Formats: sequence, C-alpha cells, structure tokens
Amino acid sequence: MKILIVDDEANIRLMIREYAELEDFEVDEAEDGMAAVAKAKENKYDLIIMDVMMPRMDGFSACEEIRKAQNTPIIMLSARHEEYDQQYGFKLGIDDYVAKPFSPKLLMARVQAVLRRTSEAPQTTANADRIRYEGLEIDMIGREVYVNGKKVSMTPKEYELLFYLVKNRNIALTRDKLLEEVWGYDFFGDDRTVDTHIKMLRNSLGDYRKFIVTLRGMGYKFET
Repeated sequence: MKILIVDDEANIRLMIREYAELEDFEVDEAEDGMAAVAKAKENKYDLIIMDVMMPRMDGFSACEEIRKAQNTPIIMLSARHEEYDQQYGFKLGIDDYVAKPFSPKLLMARVQAVLRRTSEAPQTTANADRIRYEGLEIDMIGREVYVNGKKVSMTPKEYELLFYLVKNRNIALTRDKLLEEVWGYDFFGDDRTVDTHIKMLRNSLGDYRKFIVTLRGMGYKFET
C-alpha cells in the first residue's frame, strides 16, 4: 500500500516514513498543501497523512481540493486541539484527526484502523430501497439524501451514521454502540466524535433534524 505524508517539517516526515516503512508501506512525501494536491492528482494513494498548518496552502484547503476529485482516506495532524478545528476537518471529510505531539506507533495503529474501516465499509442490500419520512427521502442503495426534493451533500461518515440510525429507527443507541458500529471497534476517538457528527448531520437535515432525538446521558435515536 502507498501513503502520502504531508508536513512542512522534514523531521516529522522522516519519523513517520521510518515507522510506515517498517510496516511495509510505500511512502511518498510533500512539504506543503500545494505539493500534496499536485501529487494526489498524479498518483493513487491508499491513505494521506497531512498536517494542518503549512505554508503556501494549509492542510484543510488541500483536503478540500483533494476531496473534489477523490475519496482517499485522510488523517489530519495538528498542534491545534480546538474542537472547532476537528469539527471543520470532519466536515471536509477527513477520516481521523491526530493531535501533535503524537506517538508514531499510535499513528500507525490509526492508519491501520482507517484502512480497515474504509476497506470493510458495509454494502447496502437491495431490499433497503428508498425510505421517506415527510420531506426527508433516503436512498439507501444510491447513498443519496434529499430534503424537500433537494439533494443534500454530506460527508461519508454522515451518510454512514444516518443510514445506521435509520436502519435501527426507534431503537435507543448509546454513543459507544454508534462508535462501535459506525467507526469500528478499533476507533481511537471518544464520545465527542459522535456528538460532533450528530451536530453536522442535524445541520444537513435541516427541518428534519427533529427525527434525531437526543437521549440525555446515553446517546441518540432516530424516532419516527
């Protein structure tokens, strides 16, 4: 498998490269966002590890450009720990967010976890068909969502979260259960990851956010 490491600090790129090559990854490097976008257009990567704060083009902008053409899994690195930054990254469609300083061994564990989740994404069965609740229409097969007839653009994780909630509608789901089923057993995040994505999903659903009910101290339920 081939990964792209993007960071303006050469010592960080070298550290990640050494650990990645120990796990038999083929490694390519870029020192800023513009170089990362150019390399992503020219090569096919199985995963991209990218810093946020870089010259010329920051990691968020580079991620946004890359997402216009491909869905390569992206893990963001950042010395900024604010919830807003993480939420913004997930809204752009990143797959994981790692705060600096970090353990390279833990980073490699996250890389393996993301690759497993993306390669083992559940396939929707044909009997799911389309589901409609008032003006909210969900195409489980085509992975499309419409609000009052208008197609809504959501991140891959928002789709997965919504589909899981809908498949288990009217069932109380804990945050741990959602983490386990939507993110996978080996996800290294916490309950705030679920809350952040629920907030994003509700924003995407507009008036039909009402179907996602908060169960105080427990989790959520898609209630109709």
